Amino acid sequence: MAAPRPAPPSSPTATRPARPARQYRPAPTPRAARRAAVSLLCCGLLLAGAGAGAVGSAPAAAAAEPTAPARTAPAAHGRGTLVSAEKLYALASPEAVTAELRRAGFGADTVRHGVTAYRLVYRTVDPRGRPTTASGLLALPLDGERRLRTVSFAHGTGVHKDDAPSMERGDFVSAPVIAHASAGAAAVAPDYLGMGEGPGLHPWMDIGSETTASLDMLRAARAFAPRTGHALRRAVQVTGFSQGASAALGLGRALQAGADRWFRLGALAPISGAYDFGGTELRALLAGELDTKSGVLYAAYTLVAFNRLHDVYEDPADVFRAPYDRTVEGLFDGTHTGREVLRGTPDTLDVLLTERGRALLARPTGPFAAALRTTDAVCRDWAPRAPVRLYMAAGDEQATTANTTVCHDALRRDGVHAPVVDLGPVDYEGSRHLGSNAAATPEIVRWFAELDRRGGDGRSAGA
Repeated sequence: MAAPRPAPPSSPTATRPARPARQYRPAPTPRAARRAAVSLLCCGLLLAGAGAGAVGSAPAAAAAEPTAPARTAPAAHGRGTLVSAEKLYALASPEAVTAELRRAGFGADTVRHGVTAYRLVYRTVDPRGRPTTASGLLALPLDGERRLRTVSFAHGTGVHKDDAPSMERGDFVSAPVIAHASAGAAAVAPDYLGMGEGPGLHPWMDIGSETTASLDMLRAARAFAPRTGHALRRAVQVTGFSQGASAALGLGRALQAGADRWFRLGALAPISGAYDFGGTELRALLAGELDTKSGVLYAAYTLVAFNRLHDVYEDPADVFRAPYDRTVEGLFDGTHTGREVLRGTPDTLDVLLTERGRALLARPTGPFAAALRTTDAVCRDWAPRAPVRLYMAAGDEQATTANTTVCHDALRRDGVHAPVVDLGPVDYEGSRHLGSNAAATPEIVRWFAELDRRGGDGRSAGA
């Protein structure tokens, strides 16, 4: 398919009519407001963002007015075709990036460059292979090399459409992307289907669509990069957190299998994933081994999201007790904030689930079981031919660390050495799970940079 005609490097964007009402959210300034938002989230579902509370504007030194997006001809339909590109903000110096990351609660000792951030909208496919669009965040170093190493970051779970990297600035969900770009990489982060600027509902924990959205975001980033005077190298260093850890493994497998003619797998560094979601994770949830409220939210989201694709139940009353049988599905429509989801769900599984609902999670059958087998296969029956590290934090209250053991053992059986990095008793606003992302990010930035220096990301093979 025809690629969009690149604009001159000095002018990476052009004008178009004003954006719709739903807007990109600038960085919050008061740390107390961020703490309040995150603490209301149940510390793991990333329910902050769009509506978790008011946010202030970023300090002038770190802020820039977003520019209107460049738009391509509507006739292009190929997967990964760029639909629009919009400059969101520029962090003009390493000091500005450092301030941004620290506001988000992340370390900044790996910062070397200022960063420019763009939202890309691109063509992709939905879980049934039908054409759709999705969005994502592309962050580029201001003064880096022309040919940039490529990092893909897949974010953790959110419930509002704006809980996505291209919609939130100076926040938990966008900080890893900025961190990688500030170390000299082209950092690419899909919002996923149904999130950010993407239409429709988000197919949560659907590995297939997470993979296609991630791969097509890479293609869109490669098409756009020349407008900024850059080019993306072939080898992709892939990372992701929580939901995004499984998405990262899905992307890694596709890259290694040759799903794209240009990109290939350079390294894998997933963080705190539920790699055995239908087995280890759901068993821990039902046994009360995870944070109780988070267990309620994950159970509800699992049944609702998988039912949309796989007909898990005929009527909400089959699996949810009254009055939640009339309300829970609507809470996960992408328009409700974290606070609304928390207020709209009970505090325990016994109040949420019927006996059939609990039984379905404990002993999945039919299309539900088949879908979970796909979700649970991200570490099985393939051998990454690239460096792999698995990051986790002991005592994780959201994704039981037994998931990482399952993944490590599966990779080992296929002959892959995948060291497990225990990040220790890390904390992010009271959450060990969120803390693992904040703690792992600078470690992964350093590891990826070291692989690049040693030529361990595929550069020696034409990257």
